[in-house]
Amino acid sequence: MKKEILLILSLFFVCTSIYSQDDPYLWLEEVDGEKALEFVDAQNKTTFDLLSKEKEYESIYEKCLEIYDSTDKIVYPTIYGDFVYNFWKDKDHVRGIWRRSSKESFINSDPKWEALLDLDEMSKKDSVKWVYKGVRGLYPDYNKFLVSLSKGGGDAVVVKEFDTKTKAFVNDGFLIEESKGGVSYLDENTLIVSSDFGENTMTSSGYPRQVKLWKRGTLLKDAELIFEGQESDVSVGGYVMRDGSKSYTMIIKYPTTFKGTSYVWVDNKPVLLDLPEDVQIEGIHANQLILNLKSDWSVKGRTYTQGSLISLNFTDLIAGKKEVTTIMQPDEFSSISGVSQTKNKVLLNITRNVTSELYIYSFVDGKWENQRVNTPDLGTLSIRDLDEFSDTYFFEFRNFLTPSTLYIADAAANSIVPFKSLTAYFDGSKYEVKQFKSKSKDGTMIPYFMVSSKNIKKDGKNPTLIYGYGGFEVPELPFYSGTFGTAWLDKGGVFVLANIRGGGEYGPKWHQAGLKEKRQNVFDDFYSIAEDLIAKKITSPRHLGIMGGSNGGLLVGVAFTQRPDLYNAVVCQVPLLDMQRYNKLLAGASWMG
Repeated sequence: MKKEILLILSLFFVCTSIYSQDDPYLWLEEVDGEKALEFVDAQNKTTFDLLSKEKEYESIYEKCLEIYDSTDKIVYPTIYGDFVYNFWKDKDHVRGIWRRSSKESFINSDPKWEALLDLDEMSKKDSVKWVYKGVRGLYPDYNKFLVSLSKGGGDAVVVKEFDTKTKAFVNDGFLIEESKGGVSYLDENTLIVSSDFGENTMTSSGYPRQVKLWKRGTLLKDAELIFEGQESDVSVGGYVMRDGSKSYTMIIKYPTTFKGTSYVWVDNKPVLLDLPEDVQIEGIHANQLILNLKSDWSVKGRTYTQGSLISLNFTDLIAGKKEVTTIMQPDEFSSISGVSQTKNKVLLNITRNVTSELYIYSFVDGKWENQRVNTPDLGTLSIRDLDEFSDTYFFEFRNFLTPSTLYIADAAANSIVPFKSLTAYFDGSKYEVKQFKSKSKDGTMIPYFMVSSKNIKKDGKNPTLIYGYGGFEVPELPFYSGTFGTAWLDKGGVFVLANIRGGGEYGPKWHQAGLKEKRQNVFDDFYSIAEDLIAKKITSPRHLGIMGGSNGGLLVGVAFTQRPDLYNAVVCQVPLLDMQRYNKLLAGASWMG
């Protein structure tokens, strides 16, 4: 026993010694540091010097530039009151303009745009590279907005109050200096704010841990503190949840990335909602609080299963009572990818076998009824915007071979009409899309899409690119890319989209099967797809490349390290790779969950 203890202590001191040594690459963590930027510039130059010598480089570059600079873009609407708002970029508006038109002229496809804020002009005037980060409007007239602007594109933003009548920022209006956080109007003269309020007001992850109510005409430092989390929490924030004309002031505290506790502000105090920590609140409709369950939940002896969408009578819940109604319970090959609300309906975007379906739900006599929307098949659908004062909504549809199309729809009549489509940048009729499944190391079947020529030869020589992500419950769904089409498919390439665990293709269970000690599943899933493509003689290691960004950068970095025998090229974009110190870098602590 004594020898075992000595051995354990020896190993402990050896490990401590190793990890306490100076890391010769710590300077890379100073992402804006002079040495780090010089290193990046040098790597970029090496890459450019190599790639620019390829014989097709110039033609690919020019074609991609043409696609990126094209003015043939879909104008995505954001409806506030009587107007459609839009943020627009083109070659004449590099940083962009925030603009609006009447709803009538937009829907009639003849919008008369009224410029509200020109970020190029503002950036030149202020000598700051302003980046638009969104707005929050004042319900119900929306004549004032809280505009979020980033200095250069970072997560921290400056918030300034804007008046649409004067088309200018409000003199002595609400102003929040650069910080991470959030803000919403409670009424014209009151905001709910989470921000950097000074010393000891931020979490160790770099996010706010205090929520305050701020009255117009007072200083932000004097705002009323209504909630405070712990420094060890990831973040704390407040927001407004609307059920028609009725509003609720909400507070949410995130101890970890995927767990939170929710409160509603009642009678000048926060009331804790007795809900699972990992539940996702999707909104409120007809006094029904809509919840997306990330794990099983037992209420009054009945278990509501992981991945289900349920609702509870909200006023009863505040009073401590639970009356649960099931909205939708997905099967093992489906998941809920989005919940939206029009004035009278709830829209459910369902992913089934990694493609989208859309349903309209109504709450009638204490029960949820649904009807399917006749949307196109075998692609990805996303709700782009909706009108809170009617049942009009807009959705977008796309797949690998079909350019994005915006539809205008009516939830009450269950009707849809194509509104605007993008140009097809390549001839999709030459290609086909197939869906396969590979067997991962633990026997789990992993879906993936393959886009290739209809005349593909199974000789193991096709240049093939696998794209993957595998994290944060984000599903990788079919998408259209003019640049992938012209620069890869038209050059004889095969494109593969991996639907590995860690993502959200099959709901929370698919995500949780790739967390923490199960993380290797994600990498094994990715390798199984490569091995399946090689076994099918679609490609071979010599002709196989992989690509991923951020969490996907970690994915391909591990793949390059663990299985270099499978690949001959790796595109590792904005990767997170240092698993010993990532929690000390920028917002890294918030990813620990």
